[in-house]
Amino acid sequence: MNHERIVIERGRRSGFPIIVAVHSTSRGQAIGGCRMKGYAGWRDGLADALRLSTAMTAKSALAGLPHGGGKTVVALPAGRILDAGERRDALLDTGDVIAGLNGAYATGPDVGTGPADMDVIAERTPHVFCRTDKSGDPSEGTAAGVVAALRAVCAHRFGSADLAGRSFAVLGLGHVGAHLVRMLAELHAKLLVSDINPALRTVAEAHGATWTSPDECLTAEVDVLVPAALGGLLTPATVPVLRCAAIAGPANNQLDGPSTAGLLRDRGILFAPDIVVSAGGIIHAIEIELHGATPAQATRRIDSIEDTLGKVLNGHLAVSLQ
Repeated sequence: MNHERIVIERGRRSGFPIIVAVHSTSRGQAIGGCRMKGYAGWRDGLADALRLSTAMTAKSALAGLPHGGGKTVVALPAGRILDAGERRDALLDTGDVIAGLNGAYATGPDVGTGPADMDVIAERTPHVFCRTDKSGDPSEGTAAGVVAALRAVCAHRFGSADLAGRSFAVLGLGHVGAHLVRMLAELHAKLLVSDINPALRTVAEAHGATWTSPDECLTAEVDVLVPAALGGLLTPATVPVLRCAAIAGPANNQLDGPSTAGLLRDRGILFAPDIVVSAGGIIHAIEIELHGATPAQATRRIDSIEDTLGKVLNGHLAVSLQ
């Protein structure tokens, strides 16, 4: 176990397991989102927290932030939908656990949570970012970072960073995906979009994107596949059916395991590590809230993802896919 500290407590109000994994504070306070979702068992939530907090240490370092990595997971029973009171109780319990770490770790939004939830956690601890009265929703910053990363990918794979006319299959149209589709449309990219929620079709088509099924989106013949939903998409079963030239997206932990990167290499598919591609949101929030940067300064830091990823793709900066 490489983590500095792991805390698992049953919330005294909610009764749900609250898991906080602090991977490293060697560079400074650990940071990482609060994930609230259903699991078959709390140990699955623990596995998520361990994996994601490790990735956050690398993400923070590659983004040039003076922070380590951590993660919070509120492990709900599979299929459980919380009412307003239960949700508030779970968030207050989360704040209590984070407060007990005495500043070693600060949290922000992740899957299943947003800025309003951070406001509730902040009732119990100051170690929280992306509150509604602070930097707010990090999704647009994340999407801007993906655009910067796509410029580096296209420059490396096709010889030009210009995204106009390039084809992208965006798989997932949540908060980040919706911003990303808008930004790419404004840059005159060709877009194929899908999500498990068919009601989002109108969002895609409003930006001139072509709507398709998730399976067809995954296997589309495009320049770049952009995974923008949950992780684990790239497996020994899915890699053989891909028809893209490159993969770069904001979804965390896209590879089911490090060996799958070798399968992509053998097929000649360029893979941009998600810990670099997805860093825009955390850069925006941390720079503004914890380091006093202006929005313009934060934007410049997000744009630097293009340079960082270019160094990775050209072999000048090593990234572990463990």
